[in-house]
Amino acid sequence: MRKIIPRYMKRVLFFLFLLSISCQKREAQGVDNKPQDSYQSERLAMVKEQIEARGVKDERVLRAMKTVPRHLFVPKNVRDRAYEDTALPIGFNQTISQPYIVAYMTEMLQLKEDDTLLEVGTGSGYQAAVASQLVANVYTIEIVKELADRAADLLKELTYTNVHVRHGDGYAGWSEKGPFNAVIITAASPRVPEPLVAQLAEGGRMIVPIGEFYQELLLLTKKNGQIIRKRLLPVRFVPMTGKIRQEEN
Repeated sequence: MRKIIPRYMKRVLFFLFLLSISCQKREAQGVDNKPQDSYQSERLAMVKEQIEARGVKDERVLRAMKTVPRHLFVPKNVRDRAYEDTALPIGFNQTISQPYIVAYMTEMLQLKEDDTLLEVGTGSGYQAAVASQLVANVYTIEIVKELADRAADLLKELTYTNVHVRHGDGYAGWSEKGPFNAVIITAASPRVPEPLVAQLAEGGRMIVPIGEFYQELLLLTKKNGQIIRKRLLPVRFVPMTGKIRQEEN
């Protein structure tokens, strides 16, 4: 005998079907439903357990790491991992660096309020946002146009007005805005890029990962026109691309 479904039940089933489709779409798009206060507590825990616990002491750096909403700088499909102790993919074979490394590199530059900072490798824009809390201006260059545009839009939306984004090859630097008190390179270079050294002000600091598969972080300081190098720690960054790689070939 054929079972007859009442009209109102058909409407309920149809509504549930639409709701299921909507949920699937939201999941596929990575829609974020986590409360903002949850992110804040995760961010504070990140600073305490991943950054302070490893020896980062600069109060200004710690305050910036507690303030900048890292979860907004990662794709929605990995947003629930934003405050984990790891790098995360942001598309185009690029990553957002591990929180500790961001804090460590920033601290090593000994940034001052009136400094001008050059960043090579904007990526998500997160490192620039953190640094913007410590200096007068951040000039950041990204070779992948889609990332440069996305970071510029997000930084503007979040009102980091002292961050200036340019699409281009960071190997050449941004000479018209130099000399820079500090330079941070967030991709591994086969060697120290000389054009960036030339744009470093007297007394300026540069931090850069050097190497191919095996990489180490170097801190360079310009004193009396000479470069003093200090080896810091082993790291793992995506490779710097563009002209510096063409010169290698």
